[in-house]
Amino acid sequence: MVVKRHLAAATAVFVALGAGAGLAVAQEASQSPVQTTAPSAAPQSAPAQAPVVQGAPAQTAGATAAAPSAVQTIPGMPPVINPANLYSETTPEHINPEVAQDPARVYVPNLRSNDVSVIDPATSKVVDRFPVGKSPQHVVPSWDLRTLWVTNNAEGTTNGSLTPIDARTAKPGPAVAVDDPYNMYFTPDGKSAIVVAEARKRLDFRDPHTMALQQSVETPDCKGVNHADFSIDGRYAIFTCEFGGHLVKVDTVNKTVLGYLKLSSGGMPQDILISPNGKTFYVADMMADGVFMVDGDSFKEIGFIPTGVGTHGLYPSRDGTKMYVANRGSHKIHGKPHSKAGGVTVIDFATNKIVANWPIPEGGSPDMGNVSADGKTLWLSGRFDDVVYQINTEDGSMKKIPVGAEPHGLTVWPQPGRYSIGHTGILR
Repeated sequence: MVVKRHLAAATAVFVALGAGAGLAVAQEASQSPVQTTAPSAAPQSAPAQAPVVQGAPAQTAGATAAAPSAVQTIPGMPPVINPANLYSETTPEHINPEVAQDPARVYVPNLRSNDVSVIDPATSKVVDRFPVGKSPQHVVPSWDLRTLWVTNNAEGTTNGSLTPIDARTAKPGPAVAVDDPYNMYFTPDGKSAIVVAEARKRLDFRDPHTMALQQSVETPDCKGVNHADFSIDGRYAIFTCEFGGHLVKVDTVNKTVLGYLKLSSGGMPQDILISPNGKTFYVADMMADGVFMVDGDSFKEIGFIPTGVGTHGLYPSRDGTKMYVANRGSHKIHGKPHSKAGGVTVIDFATNKIVANWPIPEGGSPDMGNVSADGKTLWLSGRFDDVVYQINTEDGSMKKIPVGAEPHGLTVWPQPGRYSIGHTGILR
């Protein structure tokens, strides 16, 4: 059982909120995740190239768009402050005072060595390393931003677990037994954790603190259910089906499957990310070597942007204007190190055009990660090279930091934002 504790800054107020904040202050005051109880953890840039875009409408830049109407969110979900940019509350000035007290660290789950490497970003050195359960896949910030959960899915067995890390102490607590937690998300209202049981083709809705099972949703036609993102209003999520070339759309309120979408080519969708204006879902496909675009509401494919070999992870810039695309450099699940095809592609959200390409010097395998709180650094695991890449978001220059065996879904902490919807830190 994970023990809950009260937070010291129960009345902390977020500063510099975006447009419409005056209408949402009262609601935010009652819903801010850092005001809730939470578990304790006793617990050189290459020239830009134009992509081939098939039927792809240009996105509207968040800060320059005309103000759209207010978003009607699901009950309990914090309001969307700027409907033109749902990442408006994750800019550097929006880090909560309570969260800002947490030590700056990069937590790296090492899949084959069954441990977590902890990097101090100020020194670019590993300052701690501790064992966790079998096959740790991702480090996932909780909805209330107080616990970082390591998802140990114990590949090939039924001995899965979640290891809580106290965000304040950077130390792990006792593991919680959970079946096949390959990945984990949180409903935008904070009422449920969604454990992605990949091998079981199932989504398990669980208590976000104790991880007690609430309800399971079977996804029988989603082989390798994997990554997800949520609609701007929180009413549905779209999950990728890695081994079937499908996407599955799930009603987050009624907890039912709404339908499946077969991608036109490729066949190995990985990460998925919603556009700032909430209209388009970008889907990284490792076999198609690029990013599919899907209209979430109609659930139809609307375009494709080729990026690089083994397209894998997707992350928004802190200002919500660009998307960083990690190209792992291989089509294989277990690829070779030092791939010359490994690198990062930068896409402009407003135009869906590629604005930069950053190859990994001497080759590499960029996989999953996140952006630093100040937006100046992109951190990515080097999956087949046993390193982490510390990438300057201004020019793409980078450092390599040795870690454990086969690093995967690392997270950067702390981060700005009001609440987390999971994965390696999707904050809003």
